[in-house]
Amino acid sequence: MIQTLAISQAIGSLAIVEEKFGLVESSDEQFCTEWWQNLLELNDVEKQALDRLKQRFVSHKKRGQLSEGAVDRLLVSPLLDLAGLYEPRFVIDTEASVEVLAEDEDELYRGRIDVLVVEHRLWVLVVEEKATRIDMETALPQALAYMVASPSLEKPVFGLATNGNRFAFIKLQQRDRREYAFSDSFSLLSHQNKLYDVLQILKHIGNLIVGN
Repeated sequence: MIQTLAISQAIGSLAIVEEKFGLVESSDEQFCTEWWQNLLELNDVEKQALDRLKQRFVSHKKRGQLSEGAVDRLLVSPLLDLAGLYEPRFVIDTEASVEVLAEDEDELYRGRIDVLVVEHRLWVLVVEEKATRIDMETALPQALAYMVASPSLEKPVFGLATNGNRFAFIKLQQRDRREYAFSDSFSLLSHQNKLYDVLQILKHIGNLIVGN
């Protein structure tokens, strides 16, 4: 009999998600060139918008911890908009329901993706958001579990995990085996505005998927 479990409750570490879904972390530096290769330069208007986003978020954060919804409205949604991922060629789904079967096929994991960006039935980006009080390490394995549910086996799927304070990207390739890797962590505590890096990567992912 198959046991049904909630991803948000049952997937609490990378060790669990690797074991349950047969994932292997890549050690190849060329596996994730999307984080640093062929990124487009941002223009002054984009930089000004990102500076305002960071300043506004930091000001709100000084008053206390922010909810997941506040992180979305203050940072994630504006970033996706600036990256062009809200354009009509993409389909945006929030709270998308997913199911993924464990490797031994005796457990079925269910969950809801915070934000899913799709282009012609190909999953472009899975976004997992957490409140600022929650450590982002809890978002990474959950985002990976959601990404395993993608029907896009020939092309990689990308993920973005954030609690507002920090951002990290994920790449999952399921063609030969389920192999994944993370980007560096981009912290808003840095003196430099790391939202520049986040937006560059988001734009690059969008362009890769549509073949630009």
